[in-house]
Amino acid sequence: MAFISEQDQARIGQAIVAAERKTSGEIVAVLSGESASYLHVPFLWAGLIALIVPWPLVYLTWLPVQTIYLVQLATFMLILLLTLPRRVRYALVPQSVKRERAHRRAVEQFLVQNLHTTAGRTGVLIYVSVAERYAEIIADTGIDAKVPKGTWQAIVDDLTANIADGKAGDGFVHAVERSGDLLAKHFPPGTRDPNELPNHLIIIE
Repeated sequence: MAFISEQDQARIGQAIVAAERKTSGEIVAVLSGESASYLHVPFLWAGLIALIVPWPLVYLTWLPVQTIYLVQLATFMLILLLTLPRRVRYALVPQSVKRERAHRRAVEQFLVQNLHTTAGRTGVLIYVSVAERYAEIIADTGIDAKVPKGTWQAIVDDLTANIADGKAGDGFVHAVERSGDLLAKHFPPGTRDPNELPNHLIIIE
């Protein structure tokens, strides 16, 4: 993914390995190109506008029904073509919807990556969705209960600030390191640490 270089991906993997040496907890970092395609949005806008177009033609002109239908169909196709490009499509989606979809995808990844199965409920997910410009840290109940309120959000704020500055690699590394320090403080390495979860940046196109 052009968003982050292979060198930065390697740095993030090394940071995860280093952080997990100090704790029995688990850290997983996920970078998603998008949390949803929103392909329904162009069809929705095209349909709504195409439904409105015939009415002024019906009441204000003497055009035959067949012509009005063709205008309606052409309008639908034109609006669809104009709104299908990814940048336009995303601009038409309300920010609240994008955040909700991205959060839902983050929760899905927390479960898909089996972070909810860690001993002591110490899994931490660092999730970034590029298209939605969204970042979130989801911590399982074991570690979340021991961390002051607002701590995870402070790490997310630093991560997003780095991404905004074009330093996504640094942002991920810092987030991993700070999450690892929190885990190490409350969950030091145990006699049995299977380390079964991925120790590299997981990229979802």
